[in-house]
Amino acid sequence: MDTPADALPTVRDLILSRAEDDDRPAMLFEDEQHTYREFTAGCVARAHLLLDRREEGPFHVGALLDNGPEYSMLLGGAAVAGAAVVGINPTRQGAELARDITHAACGLIVTESRHRGLLEDLDLGAANGRVHDTDSPEWAAALAPHAGAEPPEADIDPLAPYLLLFTSGTTGDPKAAICSQARLARIGQVINEMRKLTPDDVFYQAMPMFHSNALMAGWAPCLTAGGTAAFRRRFSASGFLPDVRRFGVTYFNYVGKPLTYILATPEQPDDDENTLRIVFGNEGAVHDLERFSRRFGVPVEDSYGSTEGGVAVSRTPDTPPNALGRADETVKILNPDTGEEAPLAVFDGTGKLLNPDEAIGELVSMASAPAFEGYWNNPEADEERTHGGIYWSGDLAYRDAEGFVYFAGRNFDWLRVDGENFAAAPVERILVRHPDIDLAAVYAVPSPSVGDDVMAAVVRRPGAAFDPEGFAGFLAGQDDLGTKWAPRYVRWADSLPQTETNKILKRTLRRERWESNDETWVGDGGGYRLLTPVEADAIRAEFEARNRLSVLDV
Repeated sequence: MDTPADALPTVRDLILSRAEDDDRPAMLFEDEQHTYREFTAGCVARAHLLLDRREEGPFHVGALLDNGPEYSMLLGGAAVAGAAVVGINPTRQGAELARDITHAACGLIVTESRHRGLLEDLDLGAANGRVHDTDSPEWAAALAPHAGAEPPEADIDPLAPYLLLFTSGTTGDPKAAICSQARLARIGQVINEMRKLTPDDVFYQAMPMFHSNALMAGWAPCLTAGGTAAFRRRFSASGFLPDVRRFGVTYFNYVGKPLTYILATPEQPDDDENTLRIVFGNEGAVHDLERFSRRFGVPVEDSYGSTEGGVAVSRTPDTPPNALGRADETVKILNPDTGEEAPLAVFDGTGKLLNPDEAIGELVSMASAPAFEGYWNNPEADEERTHGGIYWSGDLAYRDAEGFVYFAGRNFDWLRVDGENFAAAPVERILVRHPDIDLAAVYAVPSPSVGDDVMAAVVRRPGAAFDPEGFAGFLAGQDDLGTKWAPRYVRWADSLPQTETNKILKRTLRRERWESNDETWVGDGGGYRLLTPVEADAIRAEFEARNRLSVLDV
């Protein structure tokens, strides 16, 4: 029988239950330390302040803040007051930033002086004139009357929006995924049970708190366990191990490429002398998981999941290196055009996928659509995600005969070269085997003739120079590299455009193509040569000669 809504656990319940933890440490930040007594009182004071400032319309509070105690207490205050927190990404600027704020119907914005300039001269809709700086005397004065107050009475709907979490926006405008208090509380409970977390654990919270990973894999489990949150304003690869030792960190959650960046720091013989007990996250590079575990002496548990929570795939000890793991029987791989289940993958002796056109489909859940909480004010996106009573993840995948699921890229990660369709992710996995490559993003760029050419943008190991003959030889030695998969263009870079959560912005890479400021190499069939401005002009002339200049403007 379904639990009645008014009986579901809430984040407000978790916050107020911690008032009894008194002087146990709740938050560590730079040189600050705050007890649970102080944390709970801070949440209650902010709840009263938010209720005082509430006006007509959605009770949505924009948070444009770096990680730290203020963000944590604002989250707690919103839960106690029944407000929704809109995580605002500080890497978005100008019209894009204004669009996010007005789309999410923010009634007020809580920020700090370092970010206040991002809001100047923007039309913030209902939040115009309602921006509060947490490091200002006015903020302290507004909180002062609520010091020591009892929790306010509030009619909390456990299933109402509590978080509006913008998707990464790697393609198109970000969507604001809804997460209720009940769902976040449940996530915290599940992760605690799975990871056996306790009040003695110290949770390193360095992922940006406007993102779901920080809240679902870090903040909520910490609150549920009654552990200590050690905040880092922004993630730093070089600062990681010093922070772990300084704060006694036992638990680190990540999303994207932080493990890669940490591994790129100079290795020391005592790296494994630390307090880490578990590292948990998703979207880590497969080749980095074991390396990180060995270097720092800690198990790394990488999983597949999304902000929306529709599909989950878990790694098991016998998961092949390139696979995500196994999923239950409700998770399937469907052809998005026909709705039929894709056949199992077939491999040759080298591990090359022989039937990508048939085996690769969209990863879906046949059971989770009714539980999907939707996107704020975006019914078209809701329909795209759950049409036909099925939850469509938007991710491409294939499954082997043993039931292991393999990621094949996003649903925009198809390439078509000389009539052959293939996905980007398998090519990326091959490229990172190269000893001079830390990260690789593979994507389609227009071909002068028809269809696509393959382009790879890579983050090189520090100081590594591109060796055209060596790279061509490396590709020739990869038995599982498809005949059409070799990159026509290679962008050799120290860094690539990315989101705050370290996801490579392929839409930016596609737009820049071979015309960026980074060193770019072009294949000529037998090797690679440096792409010069003269040759770039010649490529454009070839498009013009074939009446295909318009595809370069897409």
